[in-house]
Amino acid sequence: VTVSGATRADPPGRPAELIMEVKDTGTGIASDRRDRLFEPFEQGDASTTRRFGGTGLGLAISRRLARMMGGDITLESDEGRGSRFRVHLPLVVAADGAPIRRDEEGPVLAPLAILVAEDSPVNQEVMRAVLETAGHRVAIAGDGEQAFRQAATGNHDLILMDVWMPGMDGVEATRRIRLLDGPAAAVPIIGLTADATVHQREECLAAGMNAVVVKPVDFPMLWRVAAAVLRGEDVHQRPPARIHR
Repeated sequence: VTVSGATRADPPGRPAELIMEVKDTGTGIASDRRDRLFEPFEQGDASTTRRFGGTGLGLAISRRLARMMGGDITLESDEGRGSRFRVHLPLVVAADGAPIRRDEEGPVLAPLAILVAEDSPVNQEVMRAVLETAGHRVAIAGDGEQAFRQAATGNHDLILMDVWMPGMDGVEATRRIRLLDGPAAAVPIIGLTADATVHQREECLAAGMNAVVVKPVDFPMLWRVAAAVLRGEDVHQRPPARIHR
């Protein structure tokens, strides 16, 4: 296995690209499996007698992370001759070689204890990886019932609540959290949903969520919304949520 990296730079201040490559001389991957390899729980060898373990999540998570950063992962493979994976990530090069912090990255939040309510295993791992890389402590709830039980402990500074989950959904979980006693009832909750309709947003806010962010999650946007919510700002114009103590 060979791992290499290089940058393709334009003039200072202009977009550039980081290219990382992992190349092996293994068995290769059949052409009819290459696209599916980036799907959750897929592996190059899908037989029950495969030689290697794993869950088939690594490439799916890696591609999602790369695309969140504006890049991608590509694959070239020849059966019997090996495979080559390439990660392409956009960069901005500083004139003096110093790192650039772009405003688009959003504010830096102090380390938080964050509860993520999300039923998709892939999304759980992506959220955990991004949040822990940013310095936060992360707890995962796989559905609304788990989210409610964990929120009731009062051990979280922020809750990221997927709206659509099996069993108890994020809206109902939020309603129940707002009916808790004590500080646990007032923990900021940001809803995450692929449904960008006004009706969906209003339903989330009426249940007691402080804000709603549309999926796929734009993390710089999420940081800005979280910072505003933690400051007590009303991100969306709406009547204040009813919190029963």
